[in-house]
Amino acid sequence: MRFAFWEGLPATIAMNESSHAAAAVFDRFERVVDPTLYRPLPADDFIGMTDVVNSTQAIKEGRYKAVNLAGAAAITAVMNAVPDESFPFVFGGDGATLAVGSRHAADVRDALARTAAFARDELRLDLRAALIPLSVIRAAGLDVRIAWFQPSPEVRYAMFSGGGLEFAEAQMKAGRFAIEPAPIGQKPDLTGLSCRYMPIISRNGAILSLIVKRAEGAGEAEFAAAVMEILSLLHQLDRDGHPVPTEGPPVRWSSQGFELEARASRRREVLAWRKVKLAFIVAASWLILKAGMKVGTFDPAHYLRQTTQNTDFRKFDDGLRMTLDCSEATADRVESRLTELRDRGVLSFGAFRQKQALVTCIVPDPRHNDHMHFVDGAEGGYALAARMLKGSAVPM
Repeated sequence: MRFAFWEGLPATIAMNESSHAAAAVFDRFERVVDPTLYRPLPADDFIGMTDVVNSTQAIKEGRYKAVNLAGAAAITAVMNAVPDESFPFVFGGDGATLAVGSRHAADVRDALARTAAFARDELRLDLRAALIPLSVIRAAGLDVRIAWFQPSPEVRYAMFSGGGLEFAEAQMKAGRFAIEPAPIGQKPDLTGLSCRYMPIISRNGAILSLIVKRAEGAGEAEFAAAVMEILSLLHQLDRDGHPVPTEGPPVRWSSQGFELEARASRRREVLAWRKVKLAFIVAASWLILKAGMKVGTFDPAHYLRQTTQNTDFRKFDDGLRMTLDCSEATADRVESRLTELRDRGVLSFGAFRQKQALVTCIVPDPRHNDHMHFVDGAEGGYALAARMLKGSAVPM
């Protein structure tokens, strides 16, 4: 199968600092279904996974921001637990998936156990976690392969293929390879995690949360062609449907986000004192960003623009996952075409519309350009799209 749309766009090959297999790095998202880009993970890798149990109830209670924070917390906790490893991961809204080498398995297990405890004690959420050996996935006849999508020069996000992640998710939800939450008081290191921005209102009418999976029995080339068709349709949108404005998110702080960030702090002070300290930081940040004041090497206008560039509004983890700002008419066209492709046995999909998007951030140092931002729909997003997934064989 020729992917003529990609010709003239060679991918670079990079070696992950963590000794993961060499994998292609590409900057045109349309290449995400090119099978030649993906490389198998090392044989001794482990797949870490988290998932908020009964996230639907939290959504009904208006606490989806907390659900998103729990998903991003797992990534942050592992980053801080193994700072010498640049590991591949994907944020899934109500959970996260990551791959780490065996030498870090014990540290990652501890970080995920502490994250589950944090979700239980501070967020009132039941966070399921597991660490699955890649060897188990391969013994089932599946694989996990990666490529790197680079939306900006300083940030890259892992894309996964091979069918192994769906198998791993089923194992986790069946209670296999489970990680029990740590005891009360054992919090993870969530330094850099924040969720201060208010929800971003759609500029075109709808925030469309979309998940597209290959149907059982469908060929990879057939599914790739279907994904390319959908991406071509969305290419007509302004910035491919990016939900975050070019100039960055609006500088308005969320009271719910403030509460959650205070709870994520590892400080041993009582919550009220943590809030007092955080209030000074947030007030100073708001003033600097709102006024556009340069402080040393920090340029607030550049930081906000970089936030948009670094946002992961499109990804691939055994299927396409996107958060898009589009008109209701465009959402209708996309869902209509996906329905036709589903009825032909090419794919399954889940879609959910809302009016706003959420951004959850990992910012180790705001003076650098490598801060990462995870976007999801604000009223259920990926979690509700997954529950509407047509023909899914994965238990919800």
